[in-house]
Amino acid sequence: MNKNISQTHPLSDPDYIATCKSVLDDSGALVLDDFFVTAAIERIVIASLQQRDHVFYARSTHNVYLTNPDPDLAPDHPFNRQVASSKGLIADDQIAPESPLRTVYNDADFRSFLAGVLGIEEVHPYADNVSSINVHFAGAGQELGWHFDNSAFAVTMLLQAPEAGGVFEYVPAVRDSGAGDMAYDRVAAVLDGNESVHKLSFAPGALVLFRGRDAMHRVTPVQGDTTRLLVVFAYNEQPGVTLSESARTTFYGRTV
Repeated sequence: MNKNISQTHPLSDPDYIATCKSVLDDSGALVLDDFFVTAAIERIVIASLQQRDHVFYARSTHNVYLTNPDPDLAPDHPFNRQVASSKGLIADDQIAPESPLRTVYNDADFRSFLAGVLGIEEVHPYADNVSSINVHFAGAGQELGWHFDNSAFAVTMLLQAPEAGGVFEYVPAVRDSGAGDMAYDRVAAVLDGNESVHKLSFAPGALVLFRGRDAMHRVTPVQGDTTRLLVVFAYNEQPGVTLSESARTTFYGRTV
């Protein structure tokens, strides 16, 4: 058992894996409280804040589909409506080899657990040197605007909560991407505040698995002086995948 993972989470137990999979399949979200032990979280937060001067910050506007606007549609069409996102991050190659983040990310039992819960054969790291483990920084006023994920799943963990704000909100099953459903009416309703919104509550140390390809979601603006810190464990279903050079430039300000 990895010493950074609480023993309350038996990663190799088939019954536990099946229970977690059932929750994720039913709701699209799984929160495993106290997944990392407190000492590991404290160590990661200290190491992350020591990198503060090397964080790459970016602010952008985008549509909820994370695509370029369509000039054939009106500017206020749901496809073209813009929301704001702003955050900073440190990339995989800025995380120390001995970090608990890396020892857990590379742990065979952890990867097997994720594959079982997600219902896939295996999970694989990115083949580039920046994309696999990222720590996101969000200070006062920073947020992630409404969007759908391009990936089938996301694996994250809150490291440090802000004083207020920074709430993960989502609306499940807004569209059916597999059927090519763009769900313009429902997207407009969410953007206009006319849809019921779920709030996903989790504390530092909780592992969160989320299926965001068809669920619209956002993180509300952070309030206060305490930086919201969140780690993203990024995996792929196939080996050898790299993030495109344009995406690496956008997210990290560099390609390597």
